[in-house]
Amino acid sequence: MAAQTQRAVLAGGCFWGMEELIRRLPGVVSTRVGYTGGDVPNATYLDHGTHAEAIEILFDSERTDYRAILEFFFQIHDPSTRNRQGNDIGLSYRSAIYYVDEEQKRVAEDTIADVDASGLWPGKVVTEVEPVGPFWQAEPEHQDYLQRYPNGYTCHFPRPNWRLPARTKG
Repeated sequence: MAAQTQRAVLAGGCFWGMEELIRRLPGVVSTRVGYTGGDVPNATYLDHGTHAEAIEILFDSERTDYRAILEFFFQIHDPSTRNRQGNDIGLSYRSAIYYVDEEQKRVAEDTIADVDASGLWPGKVVTEVEPVGPFWQAEPEHQDYLQRYPNGYTCHFPRPNWRLPARTKG
């Protein structure tokens, strides 16, 4: 049986650290970083307007699912800080989920509700949930950045023993 490849587009601060951690997940086929969710066509690092730094993920749905990717996403960045991750401040560094279909939107909203109910973060989730739009691939020097510079900047890391419980639905 042939693998079913699906697409996810996420923003959670600087795209270098997001890419490096997400690429290691079982079932992730490929990643690329770029700009999405904003107002500038053909966005670049020097001119990306209101776009977020984002990561496009292709994953094998027979080996992982969208929910598992979102749970990891919420573990490696702080979704309760608006327009900021670590030392990076501004609209480019916002937390956002760009869904490709209504099922991804439903899973995103359900996962956010679980994160909010869990109390794992100091505040409520401010992650935007929006339909995916154009994705402008970042320049070559931004792709695979931490592969080429293993000691380069990142503000993302897996939190030890972090496990998202499903909320009690009543």
